[in-house]
Amino acid sequence: MKGELGDPFKLSSLTKISVLFLACIASFYLGRNWNDGSMYPQLIFYSNVNPTSGSGTANLSVTLSPNLKRTSDISTPVSNESSLNAADPLLDALSRAPPPPVVPKNVGIVDDNGAMREDFDAGSFDSDLVEEEEPSSWAGNETNNEIEKKDETRVRIQKFWLCPERMREYIPCLDNEEEIRKLNSTERGERFERHCPAKEQSLNCLVPAPKGYREPIPWPISRDEVWFSNVPHTRLVEDKGGQNWIKRDKEKFKFPGGGTQFIHGADSYLDQISEMVPGIAFGNRTRVVLDVGCGVASFGAFLLSRDVITMSIAPKDVHENQIQFALERGVPAMVAAFATRRLLYPSQAFDLLHCSRCRINWTRDDGILLLEANRMLRAGGYFAWAAQPVYKHEEAQQETWKEMESLTARICWELVKKTGYLAIWRKPMNNTCYLNRSPEVQPPLCGPEDDPNSVWYVNLKACISQLLEDASGANITAWPARLHEPPLRLQGVKMDAYIAKNELFRAETRFWNDIVEGYIRIFHWKKLNMRNVMDMRAGFGGFASALIDQKMNSWVMNVVPISGPNTLPVIYDRGLIGVAHDWCEPFDTYPRTYDLLHAFGLFSIEHKRCNFSVILLEMDRILRPGGRAYIRDSKFITEEIKKITEAMGWKTELRDTAEGPYASRKILMGHKVARHS
Repeated sequence: MKGELGDPFKLSSLTKISVLFLACIASFYLGRNWNDGSMYPQLIFYSNVNPTSGSGTANLSVTLSPNLKRTSDISTPVSNESSLNAADPLLDALSRAPPPPVVPKNVGIVDDNGAMREDFDAGSFDSDLVEEEEPSSWAGNETNNEIEKKDETRVRIQKFWLCPERMREYIPCLDNEEEIRKLNSTERGERFERHCPAKEQSLNCLVPAPKGYREPIPWPISRDEVWFSNVPHTRLVEDKGGQNWIKRDKEKFKFPGGGTQFIHGADSYLDQISEMVPGIAFGNRTRVVLDVGCGVASFGAFLLSRDVITMSIAPKDVHENQIQFALERGVPAMVAAFATRRLLYPSQAFDLLHCSRCRINWTRDDGILLLEANRMLRAGGYFAWAAQPVYKHEEAQQETWKEMESLTARICWELVKKTGYLAIWRKPMNNTCYLNRSPEVQPPLCGPEDDPNSVWYVNLKACISQLLEDASGANITAWPARLHEPPLRLQGVKMDAYIAKNELFRAETRFWNDIVEGYIRIFHWKKLNMRNVMDMRAGFGGFASALIDQKMNSWVMNVVPISGPNTLPVIYDRGLIGVAHDWCEPFDTYPRTYDLLHAFGLFSIEHKRCNFSVILLEMDRILRPGGRAYIRDSKFITEEIKKITEAMGWKTELRDTAEGPYASRKILMGHKVARHS
């Protein structure tokens, strides 16, 4: 038997080798075609049954993946989800497993004291909540998402060139001769108002400095002298040298402190006003002043030593560089004129209005210009008028005085004092006098539809702006306490917060004090010559307040964009100054007049309305050579702005905020280098 059958063990070994070989081949094909989907997309899909055949029997079948013959790119593997077999019980169980518990996170932005939390977490990002924007054809107007998607192949921004030398004093909206020639009339001063160039004619070059431009003389020395090469114009010396306004002394202009009506100096003139009306109380009750027809702003310059801030205004007329001299001295000033439109300041803004030989006919057109002064004058505030009709006895001058007496009486102003060439009136504290007038008395009261704080391109109105019934514009705390006291008019600001406005006011004050203290400590602000400062989106004026609290030797022009809430009444009630403006248009000031431009969130707010390049070229125009800009905004927006500022020749640096490298905001610090035509 054994011999017939052979050796069964040898036969078994051969069989085993053959089976092993076949098993390896089978394993190879199975491993190739049945995988987890993370490396190869070829899959086998098992179907339960094919459609029933005519015999009624169901046939099992294997369906090949359409990806069977495709090659794979391992750099872009398919998601594991595409290869999960729904019939696998283990995977099915995992899919039903509960997610890990969510650890609760603190989502409050500020703590109970109003400070930014260090553990703040914004939560997860929901792309469904993002508002899509229409694409813009303007350079520099990309949305955050568009900016983020730009790759390194983006076209580089072209370098901006210098403007012609004739434009070195260019103010776009006041030097638009083409539009001025189209005016039907200029007899009411229309030529001195804003006439901005069309969008396609907007500034597209860099305004040069005059040859020999030097770093400005620091304050307080600059109050009394400036470099001739920085404002090389001698017309005022020729016209006003005998009135003690300004003198030329070799390479400097010097300012003795006099004026047309106070040739012996502003200090003695201020003493005279205080003696005439002690209730004015400079630096206490009177903190904010408007000086109309200011000349070289010596009146405002000397009020600064009495803790009073003055908005000095004058038109760009035959003495066209008077405001430029004022700003070069380091005195708050702005080009503006009483003509046919409201000035860009809110109602009840100024504690004192001053006009010394300001050449304004206050009684023309039913007193419309004095009614504009009345709108801006605070309830209980004073109007000081130093002019020839006050003291001259010629018939024409006396007739003008009688007209002024009549008009001021009809608008309920009280003549408090008239001495020599100076007369001082006081505005009433409430509406009682207005309401007790006879119905036929002119001018009438403005209707309830009139908003006295609406000023942007609003025509003058020949009516009396009524005072607020709650007397919120009159009951102002004395300086310096008013700087930190939330004013009553804060509640009238139209914004999202309706209940916690006082808390927002205090939180903004604390926030900017912390930020400015850091700027001073880290960037050594007090060692820099930063006298003239502009906050381009001022809010409640917290940045300006912080500079005062930190004892910076600066003043701030608080600009409130018309695209946001009108907080100007709050700013003036705090004892600060400011103006309404639309940053899609140029600002009414001379080139090279500010040492620091501060912009917090401005470009995020305006990117749907304004071209970034338009705003930045305007910033370059009004910034002095050697001046600085601090732009605090979205990461993607600051990166975009950085490209434009570098094309303008600025030295720039992008830095993290105190919130750290992963915060949504960055700080772009720009330094404008000196350049000449």
